[in-house]
Amino acid sequence: MLTRSSLTIRLHPADDVVIARSQLIGGTTLIDESVVVSGLVPPGHKVATRAVRAGAPVRRYNQIIGFASRDIAPGEHVHLHNLAMGAFDRDYAFGVDAKPTAYIEAAATFMGIVRRDGANAGKVATRNYIGILSTVNCSATVARSIADHFTRERLAAFPNIDGVVALTHGSGCGMDTQGEGMQILRRTLGGYAKHANFAGVLVVGLGCEANQISALLGAQELQEAALLRTFSIQDTGGTAKSIARGIAIVGEMLPHADAVTRQPVPASNLTIGLQCGGSDGYSGITANPALGAAVDLLVRHGGTAILSETPEIYGAEHLLTRRAASRDVGEQLIARIRWWEDYTARERGEMNNNPSPGNKAGGLTTILEKSLGAVAKGGTTNLVAVYEYAEPVTAKGFVYMDTPGYDPVSATGQVAGGANMIVFTTGRGSAYGCAPSPSLKLSTNTPLWVRQEEDIDLNCGAIVDGDATVAQTGERLFGLILETASGTRTKSERHGYGQSEFVPWYLGAVM
Repeated sequence: MLTRSSLTIRLHPADDVVIARSQLIGGTTLIDESVVVSGLVPPGHKVATRAVRAGAPVRRYNQIIGFASRDIAPGEHVHLHNLAMGAFDRDYAFGVDAKPTAYIEAAATFMGIVRRDGANAGKVATRNYIGILSTVNCSATVARSIADHFTRERLAAFPNIDGVVALTHGSGCGMDTQGEGMQILRRTLGGYAKHANFAGVLVVGLGCEANQISALLGAQELQEAALLRTFSIQDTGGTAKSIARGIAIVGEMLPHADAVTRQPVPASNLTIGLQCGGSDGYSGITANPALGAAVDLLVRHGGTAILSETPEIYGAEHLLTRRAASRDVGEQLIARIRWWEDYTARERGEMNNNPSPGNKAGGLTTILEKSLGAVAKGGTTNLVAVYEYAEPVTAKGFVYMDTPGYDPVSATGQVAGGANMIVFTTGRGSAYGCAPSPSLKLSTNTPLWVRQEEDIDLNCGAIVDGDATVAQTGERLFGLILETASGTRTKSERHGYGQSEFVPWYLGAVM
């Protein structure tokens, strides 16, 4: 456990920097480091503890987070003005740290919903929604109008239904019908149509779009049935008629969707998407490692955790390849890294376009530093599989899915892959939610918790305050995960988040 006595946090004896617990002013002596602070250092930011020559690497977590852009003196604030991105070789050492997982025989349980029929027979849900999916932006208004009809008052007679939600998007036409972008969109929509947290799904199209309903169903091996219905606006005869038709169809689904009961099921039925957004200098010290500790518990209980956001593991991917269950798994991850390097080059960008301005204000300087904290969400167990965006996740254990770093896009891919819960760490503050999968949010520091408690489910700032350990917080989080999977509503669910945050990854030219 961290103690309250020190003004800073040292993460490794070999590090060149320590992290300020609170704002430091010039002239402050860091007794533990025998260093006098020069200038103002905000909380969560870095202080040099030894001299670093220009061009030399700077280490945090005993890993390179960048290179000194000028000479850095002991006690100096280390940030954008004197630390820059740089290229260096990583030793991928495929699988050298892989080890057998110590599974727990008396597996934890939660109160889940076991689907009895249809394509989802045997799958376990954590929520019970009816979903309205649009094939194209042109049918979004109709889809939303259908869902808006089913107010809390109109659903009062169906207490086991969590809601009727419309998941709409901005694409579906003006794109190559055989291209990568269309494949991803259809894979995403298909993943949601098959998601266990949906008791029933209605797909609404316009009729003339590139993403035809028939092609979507064919590509995703979906068949229309009582709980998977489709229609187009043009065939139905217009907006008002389509809304009325959609309301009638959902009305037919409601009694069946309500006829469910929760029952004890093993935690192995949980698939959790791991997210971090609005990160700060504490993310890699508190919330991310605490989530990693909970992930280790989940994996030991037979469950699955999905790490994603490829631009935000860049520079730390070697820590994952060392845990790869096989060389092939490790090489699949590196192949996705190479794709991103090529993709950003084609778009005249660079991987260090991330961190965001908010991340930098919170103390993160380079993508290398951010990534080293981000991978902590994945815990310590073996990396057993790598998936492309929105691919169905079938493996048990710790897996990786290639997604952008933009949280709504990333989480959308994870849910399409089967995640029935999201856990989201934040240091700057997040108001994110995700339907149909509940989203838990963790704060990395106590001031954020105090300021934005209405949006945060668990404060991990107690770790840096010296009131809890990473392991203790991970155990507490694991318990909260089980409670949430059993039906306890998250803060974002209480506020009604989830529909607007459906954002499929768009790739390719807009024609």
